[in-house]
Amino acid sequence: VMFLIYSMQSSHDEEGHEDEGLYKPLKTDDTADSQEVAADSSESTHQKVTPFARAGILSQMTFWWLNPLMKTGYQKPLDDKDMPLLGAADRAQSQYSMFLEKLNKNKNKQTSHDATPPSILWAIVSQHKCGIMVSGLFALLKVLTLSTGPLLLRAFINLSTGKVTSDSKHEGYMLAALMFICKLCESLSQRQWYFRTRRLGLQVRSLLSAAIYRKQQKLSSSAKMAHSSGQIMNYLTVDAYRVGEFPYWFHQTWTTVVQLCIALVILYSAVGAAMVSSLVVVVITVLCNAPLAKLQHRFQSKLMEATDARLKAMSESLVHMKVLKLYAWEGHFKKAIEELREVEYRWLSAFQLSRAYNSVLFWSSPVWVSAVTFLTCYFLEIPLDASNVFTFIATLRLVQDPIRAIPEVLGVVVQAKVAFTRIEKFLGAPELNGRAKEKCSSVAISYPVAMNSCGFSWCEDPLKPNLKDISLVVKAGEKVAICGEVGSGKSTLLAAMLGEVPRTQGTVIMLSNNI
Repeated sequence: VMFLIYSMQSSHDEEGHEDEGLYKPLKTDDTADSQEVAADSSESTHQKVTPFARAGILSQMTFWWLNPLMKTGYQKPLDDKDMPLLGAADRAQSQYSMFLEKLNKNKNKQTSHDATPPSILWAIVSQHKCGIMVSGLFALLKVLTLSTGPLLLRAFINLSTGKVTSDSKHEGYMLAALMFICKLCESLSQRQWYFRTRRLGLQVRSLLSAAIYRKQQKLSSSAKMAHSSGQIMNYLTVDAYRVGEFPYWFHQTWTTVVQLCIALVILYSAVGAAMVSSLVVVVITVLCNAPLAKLQHRFQSKLMEATDARLKAMSESLVHMKVLKLYAWEGHFKKAIEELREVEYRWLSAFQLSRAYNSVLFWSSPVWVSAVTFLTCYFLEIPLDASNVFTFIATLRLVQDPIRAIPEVLGVVVQAKVAFTRIEKFLGAPELNGRAKEKCSSVAISYPVAMNSCGFSWCEDPLKPNLKDISLVVKAGEKVAICGEVGSGKSTLLAAMLGEVPRTQGTVIMLSNNI
């Protein structure tokens, strides 16, 4: 019922257009041409929007809305003009606006005594909670339909071997049809799960990219020293991408546990007490991997720090390439970058080796599960026939898929946690002081720039001023030249006029605004 309500709401036009027939202006000779041009452009833009924005529930379930694009691709190679525009709900501007709205709402709910900033993670979750729940329902449906396979197979084998007698002659056909329906539901739910989580990840990535871009325009001087341009580029290209990949793997974290529990229950019904040996093998496998989880988190953190240092050195070298060429410093900087790359390579090797250990451990565990279970059946003299053997083999697939996915899930969770921590730290960095829009007296208007006994410090420390006792008055229309030797503070003075350098004392009036 929740899915039907959600689909009916999402099938409406996302652009939010209303019937404006009663409010259309009269067509005059002056406005007729302009209105026709505007109508043509709006109609062409509306046609270029992806059909998914107007697709109904059946089209979304069967991906029928992709047919026009696939037909065009069959006729000719696709280019940029053939790609439709995103719907209004999927665009970065809409996602970022909704994110700011949720963030401000959470901030207003906090008490005056609570000085902690609102949680960025909770704002993102509350913004996309409906999509998370719907994709979670599809993930649960996929696990349940997948788990019915061994049970239906066991019932079919018992019926065909004569272990179970049936009054109906068509029970075999009904079981075969039911298996087909379950496989069909499994396929549909899995496709919807993957598609919706991928779409959700792109939305999260777009809003984080917009937030990082807006934040870097308002960074204070101390924050710019802590976050270089290379690091900010790393936040956009690497960290935002990894956080955007996490929604795809989020439901794997709990569906893996659910699928394992269901598989163990089916194994117990098939081989009885021998299931305990399978459980022991799974527990030992997880315990052997537990110490490496913290190591992977540490390796990933160190790897990102090394990547930031290398990107910072490379960006600074490229920006000042003329100076490097002038003084023939190419060899020295090349050696420094190679050393940073070597450090990054060591942390990358450590992280990948830990992931390789996880892969070998978990990919070999299904073999150990089957071997130990059959060996236990032999010692406990549990009879094995076609019914429980085929049920066990079919159930083993339920164990194999989640166990083999555990290394990837752990790696993605660790990477996403490190990436989100870095982005959250950057978004919480101090910003430039906002200018108080206070109107000054008429005397100040004749002096667009007025500074009185001002002090400025890049590190916001009054005891370490970069400029002190600065007094300056500039009249309207007056030309002023600021002269001085290199490092005397000319650029700092101009940056202070713009409000980019923290002021420690005095007053600054610029363009009739007290800053």
